[in-house]
Amino acid sequence: MSFGGGGKGVKNEINVTPLVDVVLVLLIIFMVITPMLQRGKDVNLPIARSVDAEKKGDPLVLSVTSDGKTWIEANPVEESALEGQVAEALRREPGKKVMLKGDERVTVGDVRKVMARARLGGARGVALAVQEKK
Repeated sequence: MSFGGGGKGVKNEINVTPLVDVVLVLLIIFMVITPMLQRGKDVNLPIARSVDAEKKGDPLVLSVTSDGKTWIEANPVEESALEGQVAEALRREPGKKVMLKGDERVTVGDVRKVMARARLGGARGVALAVQEKK
């Protein structure tokens, strides 16, 4: 009886190839899914010194991009139709909060127009999204 390494005995080494395959597949899945988790249109938010830590519920996200276009979630909307679409979204989910993301290159006047239309559509209050200063 020899326990040496020369025969057809059992290998006591761990095969890590299947583990590496699973980890790489999970990495690819997370790389594909992560960009989809951001809601609304991608904008460069202005930086604020203090940020309200209160985050209740899932808000309706309105976005104003640097080229002045308005979006509801990830759907483009004309300025004239914004009021009706906000009213429709709030009718489906009464009491839903509205969050407005305005690009830092957009003027205050453009953001105020969108905010006014959202209020005419039934939004009780509109929260402005900012990036926290670090």
